[in-house]
Amino acid sequence: MATHKLEHVAVATVTYNSNDQVDAFLASAADDQRHGLSVVIADNGSVDRERLRTIASERSARLLELDSNLGYGGALNVAIAGLDPQIGFILISNPDVELRSGAVAALVEALESDEGIGAVGPKVLNADGTPYPSARTLPSLRTGVGHALFSRVWPANPWSRRYRLATADPDVRREAGWLSGSCLLVRRSAFESLGGFDDGFFMYFEDVDLGYRLGKAGWTNVYLPTATVMHTGAHSTTSESERMLQAHHDSAYRYLSKKYDAPYLAPVRWGLRIGLNARYRLLRRRATRP
Repeated sequence: MATHKLEHVAVATVTYNSNDQVDAFLASAADDQRHGLSVVIADNGSVDRERLRTIASERSARLLELDSNLGYGGALNVAIAGLDPQIGFILISNPDVELRSGAVAALVEALESDEGIGAVGPKVLNADGTPYPSARTLPSLRTGVGHALFSRVWPANPWSRRYRLATADPDVRREAGWLSGSCLLVRRSAFESLGGFDDGFFMYFEDVDLGYRLGKAGWTNVYLPTATVMHTGAHSTTSESERMLQAHHDSAYRYLSKKYDAPYLAPVRWGLRIGLNARYRLLRRRATRP
């Protein structure tokens, strides 16, 4: 891939007590940095910022030390807003991702090949090498409710399989309703035309919402399996599992209430609120049960 292409590409990532993970992530981006890729880190209030400053300096990354925890999408909005105007493509990534050789170049080539593509996502592998369902259909009321009710007790239920596109070949390029925010390349003009992420999502569903809004605006979301990354896990949220459980349910309601916002659907939104609150209380009791 020509060097000049990566000079118009930036990586934006968010940290929160994830120094070890972001160091490994930046190491995996080092070769692309040598070809012009720039990196910005938005930190949501890590305890050991001194070490983070050292990591950023050693890895030639720009560090934004935010005054408060803005959540994932909110922090990314700040990071992206401050990028050089020449940056046309932005690789949005979790810090606990490792980029495989050629992944960034392949994603950039896909965006450059079709001006109708708003976002392109790689094949995301779990730590054990199995593919993670990173390109999915947009959740509807039917699939969303079915997935929420049965995913834990009946993982192979038809609603979860439909939502995760479980029957889709992970090695075939395709369009998707949304792409996992763990790693995706977005066209900056498309992203900014939507106002970026909806920062009302503190955590979770901001990527679903972005994919939904890109589609509504006429852009396509494309899954590109020839680009591969590894996602090692959600390290920044494991220490605050109860808070994240609440955030997940709040975000699920926000997304579905935005999608189904017609006045005549108010009873549906009330039902969703009641059902999601009941599900949250049930899962919280299970999590705290001795």
